[in-house]
Amino acid sequence: MVSKPPAGDPVQDAPQVAPPQHAAAGLAAVAHTLRIAQAQMGVARSARTLLKVNQKDGFDCPGCAWPEGDKRHVAEFCENGAKAVAEEATLRRVTPDFFAAHPVADLANRSGYWLGQQGRITQPMYRGEGAERYEAVTWERAFAIIAEELTALSSPDEALFYTSGRTSNEAAFLLQLFAREFGTNNLPDCSNMCHESSGSALNETIGIGKGSVSLEDLHQADLIVVAGQNPGTNHPRMLSALEKAKAAGAKIISVNPLPEAGLEKFKNPQTATGMLRGAALNDLFLQIRIGGDQALFRLLNKLILETDGAVDTEFVDAHTHGFEEFASAARAADWDETLAATGLERSEIERALEMVLASERTIVCWAMGLTQHKHSVPTIREVVNFLLLRGNIGRPGAGVCPVRGHSNVQGDRTMGIFERPAPAFLDALDKEFGIVSPRHHGFDVVRSIQALRDGEAKVFFAMGGNFVGATPDTEVTEAAMRRARLTVHVSTKLNRSHAVTGTRALILPTLGRTDKDVQASGKQFVTVEDSMGLVHASRGNLPPASPHLLSEPAIVARMARAVLGAGSATPWEEFEKDYATIRDRIARVVPGFTDFNARLAADPGGFALPHAPRDERRFPTATGKANFTAAPVEYPKVPEGRLLLQTLRSHDQYNTTIYGLDDRYRGIKGGRRVVMVHPEDAAALGLADGSYTDLVSEWTDGSERRAPGFRVVHYPTARGCAAAYYPETNVLVPLESTADISNTPASKSVIVRLVPAAG
Repeated sequence: MVSKPPAGDPVQDAPQVAPPQHAAAGLAAVAHTLRIAQAQMGVARSARTLLKVNQKDGFDCPGCAWPEGDKRHVAEFCENGAKAVAEEATLRRVTPDFFAAHPVADLANRSGYWLGQQGRITQPMYRGEGAERYEAVTWERAFAIIAEELTALSSPDEALFYTSGRTSNEAAFLLQLFAREFGTNNLPDCSNMCHESSGSALNETIGIGKGSVSLEDLHQADLIVVAGQNPGTNHPRMLSALEKAKAAGAKIISVNPLPEAGLEKFKNPQTATGMLRGAALNDLFLQIRIGGDQALFRLLNKLILETDGAVDTEFVDAHTHGFEEFASAARAADWDETLAATGLERSEIERALEMVLASERTIVCWAMGLTQHKHSVPTIREVVNFLLLRGNIGRPGAGVCPVRGHSNVQGDRTMGIFERPAPAFLDALDKEFGIVSPRHHGFDVVRSIQALRDGEAKVFFAMGGNFVGATPDTEVTEAAMRRARLTVHVSTKLNRSHAVTGTRALILPTLGRTDKDVQASGKQFVTVEDSMGLVHASRGNLPPASPHLLSEPAIVARMARAVLGAGSATPWEEFEKDYATIRDRIARVVPGFTDFNARLAADPGGFALPHAPRDERRFPTATGKANFTAAPVEYPKVPEGRLLLQTLRSHDQYNTTIYGLDDRYRGIKGGRRVVMVHPEDAAALGLADGSYTDLVSEWTDGSERRAPGFRVVHYPTARGCAAAYYPETNVLVPLESTADISNTPASKSVIVRLVPAAG
């Protein structure tokens, strides 16, 4: 039986706290999945939908970007993927009557959980200047409003075109084409906030900003290091790959400030043995202090250099550059400094070294725990140094594995969603379409917020996502958004961004991954690229939530026609009618997509994009080789009486989408405003378990930001560290606190003091 959405926001004043769990998935995950699916979709619709998730003739999960093997399980989804599907395929609807009953001021006072639970948006909605509510609007009028505002700008660079990682390859390609034909490279995307640091480091060191491993490589590895990542919640299907690797003899080291249930034991719900006993995954848990990863890998590199025969000198001599400078820096690594930076014991690092030296094939996986610090780029470069030393890039069972969090964030970048595009890409685009793309760089996410704040940008268009909820410095960001002349959000469901608008605002409802997409030429499909560079089709199987929805490619094509008019020679109307025509153009512009349509027809499972380091041990860098680097070691220095806070997800959460108010694996139920603190740190600060505190962040310019009313949870974090959920804690992250080079918000290392809750 499908349940109704909540009428009011649930009370979160007194979350219940139990000890954290030590195993992930299992029967509890199955039961929770079924409850969520039934509440949103009903029994029959749940079965019809979930059995198509990640199948070759089905649709790509709108959750994480973890790849599928060639042989698919009948239930090729995880608990959190099923939640994502249920939320999109829900039978709940947000109609114009809903907006009539809820003025924007009311929406702004609701939680993200409440907004998301209301259901699918059914019609285009418009908030005019000075209006209190959104009202229904025709598609024609919506596109005319966009055209009015864009053509009135004094420069195309006053427009911002943001892309979420759920956007398909076809829609992303059209959006960047439109933006560049319009005249701007202002194409910020969600990658700016997550793996931009990975791309910056990998492009410099190995010549391509993507991971170098396949699913089969994980299965063949001798050692897998999982650093700054919680796969049990954020990429649960990865646990199956780790389980298979363990069964083949691999060892696993996890490096994280918090113990995570998914890396302790995995109860695979697809096997009887897994459900009953589970499989232990971790061989060594290094509970590192937040931001100490560069110091750890630098010392390991020193120890490898000092071990006779440990360096793959043949590989280093033939394929790398900069070894001597790197080796000099690594040999200077200091044990005492490393122990202070990491909080680890000497014996733990020595045990890790033994495992490294015993491995002939090593993979390092990482996520936001490495990418969202001031020194993230040099940290990831040090990881590359670690792998290069023993020849662990470009051979089976070895390589770099940045694990992407959104289902097509990597594909969007491949399609040209980037504020700093390569000249070769623009040359190919211009040749294909007869346009002249701008060559100056555009704005990333942080610079986009600053541009809105400072009046340099006036129109904000978002293809999916929840920009306001995902970005740092909430008060600054929201004030900046309200300065815009027009904000436009292409969305399936409500979120915080719809309540924080410019002078005028549009909500354009779109098809989801689960929806059938029928255009003038017949039923369509779109494509995505997973975290390991495999491109495959996605075909929805459900009737659309409303007859008034348009697909993402159709929205971009119609917007382009309204804005560019008859002066554009681009066949926008043809692109809307038949997505195969879009893929034909992608094939002629983007390397690796030759015969795009034919290859998809030949293999429903898709194809792998070329990757020179993986495929040929060829490194397309400035030196023509893989580059060792030698940056100074950095780690956060925390004043006395302060803690270092990392923002993170709960288990009932996907990015900024809140599915529920529990974090089952961490033992937290019925509330999200909690801060996890080591019991000894809490005692030193006089914070009893269950007491309430305000979190106050301190920035280098003396400014402070406050997040009030957090319940203190005594939790086995690393000493000196704390953890709390975003987006509630995004308010604490200064807009100017970003990673060097990548400009990614430093949301994993926020200096805070905990003060008694104010009233």
